[in-house]
Amino acid sequence: MTRFLIAAALVLLIGYGFIEVWPLVAGPSFTISSPTPDASYPDGIVDIRGTSARVALLTLDGTPVLRDQKGDFQSTLTFPRGGSILTFVATDRFGRSVTETRAVYVPN
Repeated sequence: MTRFLIAAALVLLIGYGFIEVWPLVAGPSFTISSPTPDASYPDGIVDIRGTSARVALLTLDGTPVLRDQKGDFQSTLTFPRGGSILTFVATDRFGRSVTETRAVYVPN
């Protein structure tokens, strides 16, 4: 019985340790819900939306993006006619980064 209790306590401690260390191991992540890949916007107005996790700095084409306490972000941008490429970079507090690009098109 004692061995079982010790083994159970060890499993709980290891599980708890894994949960606590996960943000350090996982690195930054984010999802972009808008714009969708290769989308066309006839009026040139693009709604930028998404969410981030474990991110210290999120940038869009080098400009910091403001996020709320849950990591959600939203902005509206206007683009000229033609194609544009948006580059999102999420960086965590340890300097690890993730990059994602989206192309938008405003027809003539």
